[in-house]
Amino acid sequence: MSAALSVAALPALPPANLADAAAVNLALAALPAAERLRWAWTHFGPRAAIGTSFQPAGVAILHLATSHGFALPAFTLDTGLLFPETLALKSQLETSLGIAIESLHPSYSVDEQDQVFGTELWRRDPDLCCQMRKALPLHEKLYAVDCWITGLRRDQAATRTSAPIAEIFTIPNTTRRLWKLNALADWSRDEAWAYLRANQLPYNPLHDRGYRSIGCSVCTRATQEGEDDRSGRWAGSRKVECGIHSGGSGI
Repeated sequence: MSAALSVAALPALPPANLADAAAVNLALAALPAAERLRWAWTHFGPRAAIGTSFQPAGVAILHLATSHGFALPAFTLDTGLLFPETLALKSQLETSLGIAIESLHPSYSVDEQDQVFGTELWRRDPDLCCQMRKALPLHEKLYAVDCWITGLRRDQAATRTSAPIAEIFTIPNTTRRLWKLNALADWSRDEAWAYLRANQLPYNPLHDRGYRSIGCSVCTRATQEGEDDRSGRWAGSRKVECGIHSGGSGI
């Protein structure tokens, strides 16, 4: 049986039965990344969407989708605090890949947030800042899709080592369930970079300055030798995740 037929044979289950979802996860784990994306496109069409912050794995997913003819919509969380280099890369990818990447914005502008919550909320309460500027816009978007595709990788941080390929995601504080496809969860950092080099894909120039994981400019620093990829995020605090991935089934 061909890989495409194998993908078509996998069910697009109503995301409620975790045992059956675990079986889908195991089946997808045995397939290459492009076939995982084919599963999403075959079963959900444009109701599967790629969420990206333009890390190397995210760029690879965008290229895998477009090069295989999967017209999966893509979006990014524009917090209003992104590095200029990140915004420039978004525009570059849209041009080079021939796609439009939707920007999701928080309800408050940065100035409005300063007026309501005080200046530099990201220093005083980074969890609240991430909730308002990232999690809430994402949750609103996820009501419009049935499969959220991410570039999360297991080797990025200790908090991600058990990430499945496919899982059920429940939007926090709701009963809304959907698929979450961590299409490159089993790729290493080196594999992601090798893919970018082999396909001559653009990347964020901040990576050349020691930034392994790039988030908001106000709370991201370069990664030090021996640190994991995400150690430069929320430097000086105990925070290690923005919270957008909370809600997975743990399959």
